[in-house]
Amino acid sequence: MNATTVNPSTAVAAVPAPKREPLRMLAIAALLEKLGLGYFSPFVRMIARYDVKSQWQQVVTNTVLPGVVIILFMGFWTLCSHSVHTDSQRIPTPTETWKAWQGMREFARNEAVKKQEFLASMSTIAAKWDAKAAEAKAAGNADAATKFSDKAASYRSKYYAGPPTFGTQIMTSLLTVAIGIGAATLIAVPLGFLCGLSPRFNLAMNPIIQIFKPVSPLAWLPIVFVFVTALYHPAGDDSISRALLISAGTVTLCSLWPTLINTAVGVAGVDRDYLNVAKVLKLNAFQRIWKIILPAALPLIFTGMRLSIGVGWMVLIAADMLAQNPGLGKFVWDTFQNGSTESMAQIIVAVFAIGFIGFVLDRIMLALQRLVTFGGQTL
Repeated sequence: MNATTVNPSTAVAAVPAPKREPLRMLAIAALLEKLGLGYFSPFVRMIARYDVKSQWQQVVTNTVLPGVVIILFMGFWTLCSHSVHTDSQRIPTPTETWKAWQGMREFARNEAVKKQEFLASMSTIAAKWDAKAAEAKAAGNADAATKFSDKAASYRSKYYAGPPTFGTQIMTSLLTVAIGIGAATLIAVPLGFLCGLSPRFNLAMNPIIQIFKPVSPLAWLPIVFVFVTALYHPAGDDSISRALLISAGTVTLCSLWPTLINTAVGVAGVDRDYLNVAKVLKLNAFQRIWKIILPAALPLIFTGMRLSIGVGWMVLIAADMLAQNPGLGKFVWDTFQNGSTESMAQIIVAVFAIGFIGFVLDRIMLALQRLVTFGGQTL
């Protein structure tokens, strides 16, 4: 039997070189799951040609099951729109709600055009006063030139005082909750560390925490109102109004407790072996907190922050209503006062917006938690 000869160069060429692109796509899919966007990871794996059949099954499962629930919800909503009504109002249909959303978008576009026209007209008037100032300066009349320049500056500083749009009210609410949650975190995390590190401090703080934790925002708001009114005196056209600070303060007092409690539990629950290692390495107090306790407590700290954001976003709506802060809560209350079916449709749009924004905020916190901790939390 003749031996078969193999050309070495041909044999090497027959072995396909490993492709890095599928591995990169699989890494992207894993990153999406880590960021809480696992719905899209099967699509990325299909692009990488990884177990396409099973990925299709996952896509169908992830799409069909929520789709069935959404269809059932839409049917229940339509049924309620035909059966639930009062003498002056009724639940709007999904179609009416969609038209209300389109009307709100059209209103926002019209307001944007009006704002641009207003600013353009103010700029034109300011340019005329600048020209007069230049003429007066050329004529040697310094006083008149200064006066005309001041008038030009006053026209340039004018702002459009039209009604707020839904988008601007959303931005106001996001700013309010950012201030409130930021202040709550700055207060809760240090106090939680002290409670977790010192059993005596925890024992001293426990009555305060247990008493104030269940207090409603409706009870906190009058107290915050007094403090803000007494201590905050904005000078001129300050961008941060008293109403915004009142709402933010109410959010702070209602949302700091989950972060405080979870931080205390996380710090107190640090494995004793880690602390023994810190003693062996002769770390000082700051190094022990920064290198040992904080990394070990981060999962529970972020869990508390996620809970605080959920509480703060819910509290914000009631706080805006009572403080008259021009955010989503005030939008819901003012729209409800109109008492029409179209107004009720706009309120439903606001409900969907509030829920969607709350979901996005929670996903952002979950993504941050997974990026800085070693936990595998998926809720």
